[in-house]
Parts: sequence; structure tokens; C-alpha cells
Amino acid sequence: MSSKEYESYYVPAQSHWPIIGAVALFLIAIGAGKYVSVLKTGEASWGGYVLLFGIAMIIYMVWGWFSNVINESMAGKYSHQMDNSFKQGMSWFIFSEVMFFAAFFGALFYARMFSVPWLGGEANNAMTWEVLWPEFQATWPLIKTPDGTETTAMGWYGLPLINTILLLTSSVTAHFAHVSLEQNKRPQLKAWMWATVILGSVFLYLQVLEYQHAYADDMKLYLDSGIYGNTFFMLTGFHGMHVTLGTVMLITMLVRIYKGHFTPENHFAFKAASWYWHFVDVVWVFLFVFVYVL
Repeated sequence: MSSKEYESYYVPAQSHWPIIGAVALFLIAIGAGKYVSVLKTGEASWGGYVLLFGIAMIIYMVWGWFSNVINESMAGKYSHQMDNSFKQGMSWFIFSEVMFFAAFFGALFYARMFSVPWLGGEANNAMTWEVLWPEFQATWPLIKTPDGTETTAMGWYGLPLINTILLLTSSVTAHFAHVSLEQNKRPQLKAWMWATVILGSVFLYLQVLEYQHAYADDMKLYLDSGIYGNTFFMLTGFHGMHVTLGTVMLITMLVRIYKGHFTPENHFAFKAASWYWHFVDVVWVFLFVFVYVL
């Protein structure tokens, strides 16, 4: 008979949080779509209310679900195998996010390298250009579409450059916070985490200012401003949503730090939030180069 001991594996009870999150995401999608569709005209719409309600549901879901997981972890219900499961789950989640942004970067690449040049008559599309849009100029950013829609390209200097510096700096402060946790230096850990949260929050504030500049001023850069407006707002908007989620995760970690959670040996929740923050920083670097600079 084998005397090998097996560690227990905690299986939580059925949870209502996933269905709440699914409904919240549905409401956010519907509300955001309706709100953005009338944003340029300034008309009153129910989309904003649905969007806010969906966001409130997401906050409620995250708060409740995180609380359950934290309580289970602090109660000692999680084994080493459970930690491995969390690591694998977070790794696959970040991989799915990589594929998510790869799809949008792929759309940007296809539009810049194929669609726009074809409309300008390149390859075997000379008659397409000659017959349909003989005055069309195949340039990028596409500030004038074939149907005559005109817009203005967002420059890389100013707010985008400042935001790049902010996010890169926040990645450094997040790393030093992690190092401080591994060395059990709690005062330094709190200071570096505060710096990371503040930098992320300032980034989001400046992103809002950039959108106001695009919509409210004379840029005429809207979501429906041709393929350039589509790709610009889809990439920067979804990235901003991910930065918001990352900032919420960092704030949650900061609260847990003040509650005395985490040890140098046991802090995967902090590590997962750090992974995610570094991921959104890397995505922004690619976004800054391919959307703003090139």
C-alpha cells in the first residue's frame, strides 16, 4: 500500500457571478453603441444610462467575486495545485487578450497595406480608382475618404507622448513594488503602489481629454470618420478600457496591502495584477508606434 499523501483541492460552490458579469457586458455593449452613435450630434439618448448601469453591475460583480476569492484564500482553502490553476488561468486570459488586440492591429495593417492602396489603383485595381474615385489619394492617415468625409489625424506629440511616458514609468514603479513585496519592505511597497495607481489614473484622465479634443474641437475626428477614425477609436478605446480594469486591479491590491495581505512567499494575486499591467503597457507601446507615429 502506498503511503504517499495527496493534498486537497478546494472546489468552490456554484456561483452567480459569471451570469451577472455576462449581463453587465451585454448592457455595456448595447449602451456604449447607442451612446457613441449620438455623441457627435449631442442628442439625448438612453444609451448613457444603460452604459452606466452596466458599468455599475461590473463593479458589483468584480467586488463580490474578488471578495469571495480573497476570503477563501485567507481562510487557507487554496493548495499549491490551486495556485497553479490560478497561474494557468491568468496566463490563458492574457493570451486571449493578446489575440484580441492582434485582431485589431491586423485590421489596421490590412487597411493600410492593402485596402487603401487598392482604392488608389495599385496592383490590378487601376479601373477601380479610375471609374469610381479618380480624385482619391491613397495616403495614411486617410484623412479624406472616397465619399468625401474629411477628418484630422491625431499627432503623436502632446498628450499621446505624455501618456506613453506615464505608462512606461508606471510599469517601472509596478516592478519596484513587486520587488519590495518579495523583500518584505512594506513601506516601499505602499509607496510604489501609490505611484503606479496615480500614474494609471492620470493616463486615463489625459485619454479623456484627448477624446474631448478629437470630438469637441475642430479636428472632426469621430468614430465614423472613415477607416482611420474606426481603427483609432477601436484600438485606443479598448486599450483605455483595459487600463481602467488594470487600475481597478491595482487599487484592489493596494487595499489588500493596507489590510496586511500578501507575504513574500504567497502573493499570486499581486503578481497577476502586475502581469496584466505590464501587458497593457506593452500594448500601448505598439499602439503608440503604429497608430500615432507611423
